Amino acid sequence: AVIKQSLRMEMPTLSRPLPHNPARATPLRCVALGDSLIYGYGDPEGGGWVERLRRQWMHCGDEGHVMYNLGVRGDGVQQVLQRLEGEFRCRGELRHRVPDCVILSVGVNDSCRVGRAQGRLLTPPEQFQQMMGELLHQAQQLCPVLFVGMVPVVEAAMPFAQCLYYGHADQQQYNDAIRQACLARNVPHLNLLEAWLSRGDDWWRSRLSSDGLHPNAAGYSAILQEVLAWQAFTEIFKTDSLVELS
Repeated sequence: AVIKQSLRMEMPTLSRPLPHNPARATPLRCVALGDSLIYGYGDPEGGGWVERLRRQWMHCGDEGHVMYNLGVRGDGVQQVLQRLEGEFRCRGELRHRVPDCVILSVGVNDSCRVGRAQGRLLTPPEQFQQMMGELLHQAQQLCPVLFVGMVPVVEAAMPFAQCLYYGHADQQQYNDAIRQACLARNVPHLNLLEAWLSRGDDWWRSRLSSDGLHPNAAGYSAILQEVLAWQAFTEIFKTDSLVELS
């Protein structure tokens, strides 16, 4: 009860919900908000899947959609929740309108253990679940929301930064919490963790950087392909996928 009360006090409050206008004019504005998977760390070639998508849209001339990359390395759900509305309302220069879509991606940093492989979880599961629900609830008051999930890590490469331990069992627990939160609020969830693991160790390991945590150029390219083939994404942006997944 004490934890819930303190969390409630820390949660940012929206100034007021924005009405959703189904008759949106093109080009659309999209905010991608989250951790290093949004930021694109590990991809010196293309800058990550969000940057690759932004560049693709820039080639579409005046009709190209607008993408804001608001990823911050190391962010967890609490940090993303705290900056959600401020980031959203400052990114709408086209006709002075706020963005039309928010893409969220967060959770892997919350799932890490500190100091040792069996150390404390950075964000306790109950706290994570509560804040995930609040993040989705507040984002839905702003505009349509999409959630892009985490990718698997190489456990043998841990610890990251000499003190953080990421593992599949913890990833699965937090990924399930994300999936349930999205399902409860009808937020489309691209479950990359399960999709990558289903393709076998050789496939997903070859798409991670040497740190075992961040995708490499091939990994971010694969994420972009999956996003472009995602029905929830294409319904909002009326776009076709690039190529078949390899």
